[in-house]
Amino acid sequence: MLPDLLCPRTGRSLILAAVFCSALAFNACEKKGAERTVMVTGSSTIAPILQDAATRYEAAHPGIRIEVQSGGSSRGITDTIAGIADLGMVSRALKDDEATNLTPHLLARDGVCVIVHRDNPVNELDRNQLVDIYTKKVTRWKELGGPDAAIIVANKADGRSTLEVFTHFLGLDPAEVKADLIVGENLHVIHSVVGNANTIGYVSIGTALSEQAAGTPIKLLVTGGVAPTMVAVKDGSFPITRPLHVVTAGDPSPEARAFLDYLMSGEIHDLIAKHFFVPVR
Repeated sequence: MLPDLLCPRTGRSLILAAVFCSALAFNACEKKGAERTVMVTGSSTIAPILQDAATRYEAAHPGIRIEVQSGGSSRGITDTIAGIADLGMVSRALKDDEATNLTPHLLARDGVCVIVHRDNPVNELDRNQLVDIYTKKVTRWKELGGPDAAIIVANKADGRSTLEVFTHFLGLDPAEVKADLIVGENLHVIHSVVGNANTIGYVSIGTALSEQAAGTPIKLLVTGGVAPTMVAVKDGSFPITRPLHVVTAGDPSPEARAFLDYLMSGEIHDLIAKHFFVPVR
């Protein structure tokens, strides 16, 4: 007797089932293959804006997927030049050697501010005081009008544009900074300050204002006699400001170009303002 597997009725059913499954698999692959991805990597400061913009853009453009990954401005530059990313996020001005390989597209403006815990009584520090703190010439808060406690210095990791902007303002080489903590993204700095009330750090003004508005117990310090606000960034009175760029290398794909055009339009001004940055258009 032939096994049931080979009997006409059962065999016909198995063949039909196989054909049906193959059709489903083909359709799934076809849909997956039709989805086109735009890869964006770089600055953790810019990433929240682009994540929100990507969600809105994808909803209006079926078949397009925008992948946004942070990792620092250096990653955005390296990935874009290497062709790993279609677009890079860079939260500083490009250096001369970078500008030969990349085209910057100005998205918004931001500042870099110094933050402490909300309970710290210190409200203002000038440039010289910050230099003394970050080179460990001043090591206790009581020397600055604060509590009798050691100052815990949080510094950004190499490759972070915030580090370059901040140390440029201080007139220091990054190697001169003496830190107790080395952190990466802006939220890592904020979490360090929240976790230890004696910590001082520096982050994007936009990120700090957003977290403060959400109830995170941090304080943005007056620097150089100017409070860190969107208005001060916009009018240029705040001493530590920077451009927020999306960069491209060569001619981007049609999908990347379309998303870039969307970012450069006025359609995401509300998202830029939502994250406490200053639109430039």
